[in-house]
Amino acid sequence: MSRKLLYIILLISFSALSQNIEPRNLFSRVIGENIKSYATNSKQAYQNNNIERADFLFDSLINNVVNGSYMDNFKVRKLSGGRTELNDFKKPIFLMTYATWCTPGAGEVPALNDIAKKYHKEIDFVILFWNSKDKVKKASREYSRYVSIIYVDEKENNNNHLVQTLKHSLGFPTSFFIDKDKMIVDVRRGILNHYNEDYNISFKLNYNSFLNGVLLLKSIDYQNTQLMLSKVNP
Repeated sequence: MSRKLLYIILLISFSALSQNIEPRNLFSRVIGENIKSYATNSKQAYQNNNIERADFLFDSLINNVVNGSYMDNFKVRKLSGGRTELNDFKKPIFLMTYATWCTPGAGEVPALNDIAKKYHKEIDFVILFWNSKDKVKKASREYSRYVSIIYVDEKENNNNHLVQTLKHSLGFPTSFFIDKDKMIVDVRRGILNHYNEDYNISFKLNYNSFLNGVLLLKSIDYQNTQLMLSKVNP
């Protein structure tokens, strides 16, 4: 076997192996190292009715700790039966964590459905519910076919790591904007104080929030594509 052929085989093997190695800065790790301090300081801020301080703490956690980390390859259930995992989604992901006992604003779901219909060819829209299958199935009727519904039933006691990491750290509803390499580029909490607004105001607030995140994902995906093309054609 020639040295050149051996080199090619080793290069391919190393490339395949490297793709299976999880990045060091996983979301679960970075959030685990910082969530206790954040939770303590945030709780104190809310007790003091210092909303500005609480918002600052959240933004600091996201910008300085979470953004740039990689979402874990969590395994969850599908309504159609069986399980799926995050890596099954190949496009950039708009992931929202939710629960059926949370009442969405009047225009929230319609706004997401409109955004998903427009951008589903470029982005995977995913809602992760913390509920039993029957309750999730009922709630899923509000969402369009362009939104994938997945869930975790905490009574099964086999997703403790996922529940602790995603639900008990940043709460819900929370939106994660994740590029196709599973890197988190932004995290945003649900729109506050829109539950008592009429439909048009609620729709507009949520639509603009979702759209900003989607456009961020599209921009990053475009930049990554251009970078890859430049490497192929220097």
